[in-house]
Amino acid sequence: MKIKENILSVPEEALTRNRLRKAARDLIVERGILPPASFTLISQLADEVIALTDTDTSFREFAMVVCGNEIWRPIVAATPYNRRLLLLPQCLKNNSNCNAVIDELGLICAGCQSCQIDSILQKAESLGYATLVAEGTTVAVSLVQEGTIDAVIGVSCMSVLQKSFEPVSRAAVPVIGIPLLFEGCAETDVDGRWLNDELIAFQDNEQFRSLSVSALKETVKQFFTEDTLSKAFDSIDDRTCQLAIQSMLTGGQRIRPLLTALAYSAYAATVSDELMASLSLVVECFHKASLIHDDVEDNDDFRYDTETIHKQNGIPVAINTGDFLLGEGYELLGKLPIEPTKMAACYQLVASGHVALSLGQGADLLASSQKTILPLDQQLEIFERKTGSAIRVALLLGAVAANAPECDLAILKTFSGYFGMAYQIKDDLDEFRDANEHTQTADYPLLLSILAENLEESQLTNLRLIYAENDRLQISALILEHEIDRKAEVLLQEYTDKAYRELDKIENLKMRLSLYTVLGKIF
Repeated sequence: MKIKENILSVPEEALTRNRLRKAARDLIVERGILPPASFTLISQLADEVIALTDTDTSFREFAMVVCGNEIWRPIVAATPYNRRLLLLPQCLKNNSNCNAVIDELGLICAGCQSCQIDSILQKAESLGYATLVAEGTTVAVSLVQEGTIDAVIGVSCMSVLQKSFEPVSRAAVPVIGIPLLFEGCAETDVDGRWLNDELIAFQDNEQFRSLSVSALKETVKQFFTEDTLSKAFDSIDDRTCQLAIQSMLTGGQRIRPLLTALAYSAYAATVSDELMASLSLVVECFHKASLIHDDVEDNDDFRYDTETIHKQNGIPVAINTGDFLLGEGYELLGKLPIEPTKMAACYQLVASGHVALSLGQGADLLASSQKTILPLDQQLEIFERKTGSAIRVALLLGAVAANAPECDLAILKTFSGYFGMAYQIKDDLDEFRDANEHTQTADYPLLLSILAENLEESQLTNLRLIYAENDRLQISALILEHEIDRKAEVLLQEYTDKAYRELDKIENLKMRLSLYTVLGKIF
């Protein structure tokens, strides 16, 4: 008989496993802990579970798994069966009698019933699950991010489950993990009763049903067709209006209207597709107007691989088209079917965002035109005013229209600033690392600010000189020599972590998990 070893000390007796599961469930409910949870928090909870049950500390990693499960349980339980994935490992198969075929996705069960895979798959598929027999969590995370499914029940060895804590948490993937009972790459085993309990568990609770960011992104895309824009704008026969519509249709990931739609959907008691579409259009009008003006101010000839409006039609026409979009944005905002107090709050929000954006852009333009390398804190303030304010308007417009509580509005306001700074830090890093013959040294001002902070006073004079001469090669050499890109990565992580910490304060799970997903995709 083959001797099988415990993997990272999974309790051999079902009684012990169930005792730890119950203790974890009671503890999570008592504390009111909401997902996602950090690795550190799950470790602390596991220690408490071990102490409460007087269980051997060798089962600490197992206790971490069940604590993580209980944190995600309300979300997974509220997810319909047909929006779930069951992920099984190939090592459950019987190697000597298996007739399965292996393709690029995983194992295709032949239904020979020589192992338990077939019966498990039949049970899951009869409920409506999508199923996959493959190794690792990468595919499962990708399927959630693509919007194919909304939650995962995964069976795997303890080592894989342990490694998946951080990526699953950062991607905000609702998951229940069930560890294999024994080590080995073949003919392993799983607690069938436990797995069955997880498969059939369902609680129809709208509060815990997550939003699919990918599905909503596809919905938002439909708001920006020529037909929908022509209906929204009144002067479609006018050349200026046509230029504005063309700019709305051209390029972009629609991140800002997506954020607006997410916030509105997360907080609205009843979602109005018409109102969500109008809110999204308002935000994109302001965004595209700022891009048109930005292209003029930066003298950029191309955006989204297409000639800019001022390149095709001249600067006066471009400025006027941007102004037209600003007017359209305010006009559409004034037509929103919302209460007067909410309308006033939305106008104030948009106006203050416009002021902040202009102040940030003004400081950026002055520094660039005068070849000034700003101190790091001033450069970060520009990022917060330019990008942070744009994200703030996008999120808070949807949240205010949906009557979000003031406490969450305050959190989202702070979050937006950190998100904006992190986004721009990443953008500067990308500009530097993907530099080509068109790249200017002014395209990554943050790296210049960090570089200046790391040079001696005698070296600063030379830096200012070569910056004034736009000597990209010398500046790039200095950045690499002093590992400025690495220092920028540390700064990026700092502001990304700050953004995540703000999200952890939000009690609305739909909003929290959606923004976790957005951050996970970007950073």
